[in-house]
Amino acid sequence: MIENNIKVRKANMSDLPAIYRFICELEDEVLDYKQFQQIFEENLHNPNWLYVLAEDETEGIGFISLHTHKLLHHNGLVAEIQEFYTSKKSRGKGVGRLLMNYVINSAQSQNVKSIEVTSNKKRAENIKVYESLGFKLTHNKFTL
Repeated sequence: MIENNIKVRKANMSDLPAIYRFICELEDEVLDYKQFQQIFEENLHNPNWLYVLAEDETEGIGFISLHTHKLLHHNGLVAEIQEFYTSKKSRGKGVGRLLMNYVINSAQSQNVKSIEVTSNKKRAENIKVYESLGFKLTHNKFTL
């Protein structure tokens, strides 16, 4: 069920407090605000980054980010969803689908070779969400 009063739009600097809160909740960690602000502002001005906010009539309720870059092994442009969050009160209401559709449409308009998303193993429930949105589990990611 998608509620009619949800608006999805490109984020701007005034959205910083809400997005900071979302990412801290997503990571279950309090991040350094000044450093977060610096990164957020820098990426807002980078054409390879897209930050998108979902909001209801009163507040921000979701966020997604998309990063595009050219990769040799894809022989072209690839889009990666880096952060994806919907507030607890908004889950199951179609907010995530609206956010995902926004960035997928943006990526496809750039003729990307693929759209990728990675999820932390501690968020195992996200695999079902991504699969319901059309993603296929095809790779493993290793970090150091």
